[in-house]
Amino acid sequence: MSTPKSPDAWSFAHITDIHLGSEKSYRYDPSRNANWASARKQMESFRPELLLMGGDVTRDGDTHEWEYQMVKDDFASLPMPVFTIPGNQDVGNRHTRVQGGWEDGRDDLKLNVTSERLALFSSYFGPINSTFVHRNVRFTSFYDAVIGTGLPEEDRLWHMLESLADQPKVDHHVVVMHYALFIDALDEPEFDITKKEEYLPWYFSVSTPHRRRLVDLLKKAGADIIFSGHIHRRRPEMDVEGIRYFQGAAGGGHAQWPKKWADGDGTLGFYRCDVTKDKLDVTFVPIDPVSDLPSRGQMGHPPRHLREYPEGGGMDHV
Repeated sequence: MSTPKSPDAWSFAHITDIHLGSEKSYRYDPSRNANWASARKQMESFRPELLLMGGDVTRDGDTHEWEYQMVKDDFASLPMPVFTIPGNQDVGNRHTRVQGGWEDGRDDLKLNVTSERLALFSSYFGPINSTFVHRNVRFTSFYDAVIGTGLPEEDRLWHMLESLADQPKVDHHVVVMHYALFIDALDEPEFDITKKEEYLPWYFSVSTPHRRRLVDLLKKAGADIIFSGHIHRRRPEMDVEGIRYFQGAAGGGHAQWPKKWADGDGTLGFYRCDVTKDKLDVTFVPIDPVSDLPSRGQMGHPPRHLREYPEGGGMDHV
């Protein structure tokens, strides 16, 4: 006989890196759309009260504005509200002032996140930084790639984070960011983007000089859980100075960095979070079924001259 469900129990879900695309794109991958369709059906089956989207909602939203509208319409059809932050494929990468050492033809300087891209994303999906309370649980979300940019959005993010400690106490505090908080350790040194062997750790993680400040502010704010994405590889729950940290799987896109961690898992999926006043249980849910539909075009960040468009396509926004 099953234990009766507590009357105050409820659930929410977290998913990231779904990478939805369009047939109008130069590199459409229908498997990502199919995987998202499977994931949303699974989520709808347990009826979460809200969905936290951790970024990279589009395949190429940074160049195809129509993908924003397509995804916005899709989210509007869900039976629960969606709170989303951008990812690097939506608004641009972590900021660099020098060209990186990766050998795939990408131009890192042109891929930097910009205020214009952030504003465009926000016009479709709402603020890139937010904090609100639902059922006495605080949810704080932000695009961490603005850290270290010097953009106005960075100042706004630090201001929000510094204000959190003064907010009323809650039962739980959940934080959503896109980039990984760290690769192997909280105190690891800054990676050098110009060195090929350090490019991916640099590309996937928060700027080391600012990480300590970020974690200290989240601790002062009483954060219980941090969710991140971007790497497309899940790791077991980690303890970050008393905060439960979940490096999440991709929710639609392909797995990445297969040899990085012995405990890494490339299975596509999302997190189901079951909440009571005293507990917040996090369960990984694999996407089922996973699509094997073929993709077209390049992965990564091909230069613009290689971004060929089929008839009917085009660049609405650059």
